[in-house]
Amino acid sequence: MNPETIIESVEFLKHKGITAPEVGIVLGTGLGQLLNEITIESEVHYNHIPHFPLATVEFHEGKLVYGTLQGKKVVVMQGRFHLYEGYDFTDITYPIRVMHGLGIQKLLISNAAGAINTSYRKGDLMLLDDHINLQGGSPLAFKNVAAFGERFVDMSTPYDTQMRTSLISLATKHDITLHQGVYASVVGPQLETRAEYRFLKIIGADAVGMSTVPEVIVANHLKLPVVAVSVLTDECDPDNLKPVSVTEIIAVASKAEPKMITLFKELIEVL
Repeated sequence: MNPETIIESVEFLKHKGITAPEVGIVLGTGLGQLLNEITIESEVHYNHIPHFPLATVEFHEGKLVYGTLQGKKVVVMQGRFHLYEGYDFTDITYPIRVMHGLGIQKLLISNAAGAINTSYRKGDLMLLDDHINLQGGSPLAFKNVAAFGERFVDMSTPYDTQMRTSLISLATKHDITLHQGVYASVVGPQLETRAEYRFLKIIGADAVGMSTVPEVIVANHLKLPVVAVSVLTDECDPDNLKPVSVTEIIAVASKAEPKMITLFKELIEVL
């Protein structure tokens, strides 16, 4: 990866009408209903964008959507990239660098995750307070990273305090359960064993998923304020573990998504 490839992607998207986004949004698995709230001005499929990876997961649409939400210009990733699809960390985070190149000032991320904390319930939301990277690598571990910013990025506060405070207030206002916890990011695509769930609980994880952390690391590298919310789609109690399918996970995510949309919409309004 080099700065010139990002410039090419950015210029292509500007010619497609994506000109002045203020907020970038990444939609997680089963979380696409937010697009119904946007006055759409432009849609560009990933396979048309120079240097963009292609989405391979069937429930990830694979396009950038640009429009207006709550009076703000937003650019939305409908479909993200994962290690389990065979991508590397620079592929996964390339769209974040492109959205930053287009001019976004804030980044909002959503994901579907399993609840490790046994006091959390399926369908609840969790605001990420911190994370544990168990994906075995870093999106900053490449030779010419210094061309994009400082190599050694501070991660003492990876999630923006101001946006987190706003989301907590909005959740209280709307009587939405919004836990605050630690997200562990694993490779996948297999779900965890009982022993792995016990391990995750011991090391301090409240939820587990297969995304988000690479994008958050790169946002911090770009000094781009970021916030992330997990929709908790299953309860991962190793002593009472039941089989779960991706179909069920997506169904729970879709049912809980309106709560996340309410929070994201009102947050965008006050940014």
